[in-house]
Amino acid sequence: MKTLITGGTVVTATGSSLADVLVDGETIAAVLAPGSALLGFDVAANVDTVIDATGKYVIPGGIDAHTHMELPFGGTNASDTFETGTRAAAWGGTTTIVDFAVQKTGERVQDGLAAWHEKAAGNCAIDYGFHQIIGGVDDASLRAMDSLVDEGITSFKLFMAYPGVFYSDDGQILKAMQKSAETGLLTMMHAENGPAIDVLAAQLAEAGKVAPYYHGIARAWQMEEEATHRAIMLANLTGAPLYVVHVSAKQAVDQLAWARDQGWNVFGETCPQYLYLSLEDQLGAFSEEWGAFEGAKWVCSTPLRSRAEGHQHHMWQALRTNDVQMVSTDHCPFCMKGQKELGRNDFRAIPNGIGSVEHRMDLMYQGVVTGELTLERWVELTSTTPARMFGMYGKKGVIQPGADADIVVYDPNGRTEISAASHHMNMDHSAWEGFQIDGHVDTVLSRGRVIVDDGAYRGAKGDGRFVKRGLSQYLI
Repeated sequence: MKTLITGGTVVTATGSSLADVLVDGETIAAVLAPGSALLGFDVAANVDTVIDATGKYVIPGGIDAHTHMELPFGGTNASDTFETGTRAAAWGGTTTIVDFAVQKTGERVQDGLAAWHEKAAGNCAIDYGFHQIIGGVDDASLRAMDSLVDEGITSFKLFMAYPGVFYSDDGQILKAMQKSAETGLLTMMHAENGPAIDVLAAQLAEAGKVAPYYHGIARAWQMEEEATHRAIMLANLTGAPLYVVHVSAKQAVDQLAWARDQGWNVFGETCPQYLYLSLEDQLGAFSEEWGAFEGAKWVCSTPLRSRAEGHQHHMWQALRTNDVQMVSTDHCPFCMKGQKELGRNDFRAIPNGIGSVEHRMDLMYQGVVTGELTLERWVELTSTTPARMFGMYGKKGVIQPGADADIVVYDPNGRTEISAASHHMNMDHSAWEGFQIDGHVDTVLSRGRVIVDDGAYRGAKGDGRFVKRGLSQYLI
């Protein structure tokens, strides 16, 4: 099966140009000057399907390297399954996700990984890989980490937060980072001072301050800055590369920038919520159904930050200067009814998470429209760097011969309105209700197969395959 995408502007991390893209089976066969002939014959006459991309952008499919499908958390489970979550991702122009297999204290790493393979296999609409959460650092889990690279799992996540659930103390982090330096695994870190946060949260609750807004007050920016610095120093001591997830505080960004100025392998991601939403928005949230508890839809960790303090502006700037290298979603959706409302009387019981896997490409494109990013930086942040950071570049994250034909045709003259009434995620609300995007995902190909086109989903359950990843291709 041959497909020709013709007339569009191919946008890569390094430049943009009018070009045609020839797809043969599951891979890209050629990138051609518009209307050119290949090997002496008319390309369009020798293909099965022609996609007209005139006036549109042709970009590599998005890679969301931080999702949590079906994650058990807070006495419930994330509301998107691998089937519903990856289908929603496809609608939004994302063609690969990297989710997190979970090991908790007392469990075997191998069992956690096997459980996640079982959840995902045969259910995903798009390609997928796994990071490994190491929630119980002990001799057994450290030994198990030796085999992760062979499994195509080349990154693992530690938590400096959530005591009693995923938390690792500094000694455990040190041991895991030593293993990281030894094996080449990339250490991912949830950097917040969990024990101190729990004390602040308890003090707020005792004072009767239990509304969703106080979630962000308990998780103050100082807790993120301090933990980020501590993680950086432990990584430097051990020689482990470090990737800090969901950075939300400008002070944490400054810690990353300082380390990178030293030439250290320290990286960071942020998420759309930290670019657009704020603690003030959460404080002012109110609805007829939920009252002030409406703000629970924006409870996530790390939390939203104050717009008055300039965190959002600083984060956009960090994306331009590459002090922050990627934008993922930390997609961890929970419905208001039956899930978020578990914490109606105490913010500590609200399941932490926002659903955004369907909207990341659009929300970041809006940054192009408003002048925060260039077209090329949009592609770099959402596709090319994730591929390089997590060992998929060459096959993913690029439009070039031999790469997987994960391609999005994006219409800059289209329009997208985000709403719970129209999104495809398994959620009863939207953190992005009413957002207007000056652009639209028109056509999505996953390994050469059209899975979204003309406002219709044309894929099927099980289209996605597991991606065995190599070591990070982003280290200096």
